[in-house]
Amino acid sequence: MSSNLESLLEMGFSKQLAEKAIQETGDQNIEAAMDWLIVNSEKYSQQLDNSQQKTEECAASETEASRTETATTAKSIKCDECNRLFSSSSEVEFHAAKTGHSQFSESTDEKKPLTEEEKKEQLRKVEELMKHKRKEREEKEKAEQLEMEKRRIQTGKELGNIKKKLEEDEIRKMAEERRREKEEEKKARQRVKDQIEQDKLARKQKAGNLASTPVAAPPVQPSVPTTPSQPKDYKETRIQIRLPNGSTMTQTFGAKEQLASVRLFIQMNRTDLVAGVPEPFRIQTNFPRKVFTEEEYEKPLDVLGLVPSAVLMVSKA
Repeated sequence: MSSNLESLLEMGFSKQLAEKAIQETGDQNIEAAMDWLIVNSEKYSQQLDNSQQKTEECAASETEASRTETATTAKSIKCDECNRLFSSSSEVEFHAAKTGHSQFSESTDEKKPLTEEEKKEQLRKVEELMKHKRKEREEKEKAEQLEMEKRRIQTGKELGNIKKKLEEDEIRKMAEERRREKEEEKKARQRVKDQIEQDKLARKQKAGNLASTPVAAPPVQPSVPTTPSQPKDYKETRIQIRLPNGSTMTQTFGAKEQLASVRLFIQMNRTDLVAGVPEPFRIQTNFPRKVFTEEEYEKPLDVLGLVPSAVLMVSKA
């Protein structure tokens, strides 16, 4: 069904009359169909009425036909609410749709043909009705577009809020992860420090126990010629540590401290690591070239020949 036909049906014209107007005007536009209806609706409606009347006359008996011919014939349809006369059912339907009137009856009064002025006035009223309907449709479309735009803006705001919340959650998560890493790193450093202190305390206690143990006096030996002086009993040793990046660290250790203390010192203070990530390493000397084993880390520095001073190299394991 074309839009022009739908418009004519909405205005109150019968489907048969509207289809005839669309057919005669080639479905060009609604204005052309309205012009045709104004000029030809009465004639076409009369043809329809005549055709229907002929059919009824053929079906009726001769007596009924004679009585129909002699009886008073209705020449128009009257609106009982406003007393207007109409010559066709299409005009009645249009009037009812326009005014809301519903009380109609047949009348013997004949409706006079429309003058040119009346045709123009009727055309003007139809045009006004069309403009009114067109305006209502445009206002409805504008309201729908406005509502769609409001929904689009609201949806955009909601998506923006969701995105912002996700970004904030991600930042908060990263900050919490960084804080936890720092806390774990701090705890790890504290454990190393505590271990060093425990090692020192254990060595001190061991040295104190050895000092309190009575030692038997050596037997008196007969005097002998004086020999060269004995090596000095060093209490400390100064050790220089060279890191893989060329930087150096120097620290003084007790002569009786284990090589493990030097390893802990390197772990705590080395500056050549990338992003502070610990990595395994080994300790060695160049002159003579020697790489210390795990068993040697438990030996004192003086036993390893690292007293009173030494240079140690740090290399990747």
